[in-house]
Amino acid sequence: MKYYIFGGNGFVGRYLVNELLTLGKEVVVCDLQEKLNDAIDIACKYYQTDIRNIDNIQKLPILSEDIVINLAANQYHTKVPRNRNKYFFSVNTLGTENILSVIYEKGCRNFLTFTTDMIYGKPLYLPVDINHPQNPFGPYGQSKKSAEEICKKYREKGMNITIMRPRMITGPGRLGILVKLFKLIDMGLPVPTIGNGKNHYQMVSVFDCVSAIICALNHNLPNREYNLGSKHSPNVKELLSSVIASANSKSIIISTPGKLVKFILQIFDSIGVTIMYKEQFMIADEEYILDVSETEKDLGWIPKYNDADMIKEAYRLYKTL
Repeated sequence: MKYYIFGGNGFVGRYLVNELLTLGKEVVVCDLQEKLNDAIDIACKYYQTDIRNIDNIQKLPILSEDIVINLAANQYHTKVPRNRNKYFFSVNTLGTENILSVIYEKGCRNFLTFTTDMIYGKPLYLPVDINHPQNPFGPYGQSKKSAEEICKKYREKGMNITIMRPRMITGPGRLGILVKLFKLIDMGLPVPTIGNGKNHYQMVSVFDCVSAIICALNHNLPNREYNLGSKHSPNVKELLSSVIASANSKSIIISTPGKLVKFILQIFDSIGVTIMYKEQFMIADEEYILDVSETEKDLGWIPKYNDADMIKEAYRLYKTL
């Protein structure tokens, strides 16, 4: 049995590949880059694969007993082109459909994929559980929602498909939007919050994401959706205060009117001057906590990393760049 990891060169992918290799598993990485990522410690089989091209996937020697994990995605961590619908749907939706179509034909019935908490949109109640209504703010969340709908169709055909919905993933190798925050702290400039900062903005460690995947594999890939997030998150002001203090910065936190700031950010985005994307700023002042109790109950998974430690570690890594 082999583990085929689409997006294995990516952020979560390379940590997962290393973990599976350490456990003695036979791993095959499939990614768009020309070669295996240097961060993968042990040599393994590699196929340059574009999941937008179904012919690429059909050439892979996947067998019925293999397990396929899809971590490939177009996200907001790179520069996003103006045509966001095409950018996100071509990989996140069509790519998922291509993988499932091919592996189903090959007799493979074991599949795990990451989508996103952004499929939920504005929280209607708290904590946000896996049955929360899905009203994504933008094309990224919409593309992942569509990918989940495709997965559910293949479940009806007899496939085992585990779907994981993480909050913002952080860890060594990804800083994303935190870079803008850390630059302000470095220069001792005021750090604005969108809204009063009393809301909670949850994250999840890449290491906890990997452990959740391992737990799902150990439980034979349940046909369910699972939220991934930290526990006991401090509010945004407390979180920012902790990293400012650890950085010995003179920055102060300034609250801003959330509705007005979001309106301005939306105007800037509409004219091509994107400071934050809609799916990032629309929930920035919302009380937003994922319910991970189903993940804990079904998989025996417990997140080890808290938000304060994650953001301090992210700042430490930023300073080494």
